[in-house]
Amino acid sequence: MTIVDRLEATKAAIARAAEDCDRDPASVTLVCVTKTFPAEDILPLLEAGHRVFGENRVQEAKGKWPALRERFPDIELHLIGPLQSNKAREAVELFDVIESVDRDKIAAALSEEMTRAGKRLRLLAQVNTGAEPQKAGVLPQDAAAFLAACRDAHGLSLDGLMCVPPADEQAAPHFALLADIAARHGLKTLSMGMSSDFEIAIQLGATHVRVGSAIMGHRDYST
Repeated sequence: MTIVDRLEATKAAIARAAEDCDRDPASVTLVCVTKTFPAEDILPLLEAGHRVFGENRVQEAKGKWPALRERFPDIELHLIGPLQSNKAREAVELFDVIESVDRDKIAAALSEEMTRAGKRLRLLAQVNTGAEPQKAGVLPQDAAAFLAACRDAHGLSLDGLMCVPPADEQAAPHFALLADIAARHGLKTLSMGMSSDFEIAIQLGATHVRVGSAIMGHRDYST
């Protein structure tokens, strides 16, 4: 299968999963995760019409996406990895959506940089549903206070929530928890589900699924 074949197969699987739970397939956005892959590998997907992509690192995105945007100005680029406050200015310049807002310092930096740039990005709070010490994200029990601080202290209107469940646990309870937190706060966007579990995420209300290896193939982390 070519990379475009894998893209189409993933889109078909997303549509089936949505239809199986009486959802409109158009209510689920595929974020194709292209971290570690060069621009020439992404180009066939753009030429096939896909426009929504995710990257983990600001510096890597800076190296390949500005030139691609010149050719395809309707690209929607998501930052799905942790953000350092000293990269907030570049992140605001590069990305359309930041899914990893997880602490007060980041919220403050993004608010300042969006005001400076006159640009409104869509923002999601990352929730560490498994309370994993090595993983970014606000703890579930702290989500309400964090969302309030984003709104009241920093003037940020967050669109929704994102999570990455623990690799060694069933994903469904984590997706259900994220959906419950979102519902309690009237948040409509739920970014959850990856290559191995996006069908389950769709059943539990995902509006965005982040799929990398199922489309891009094996990822080489040695470079």
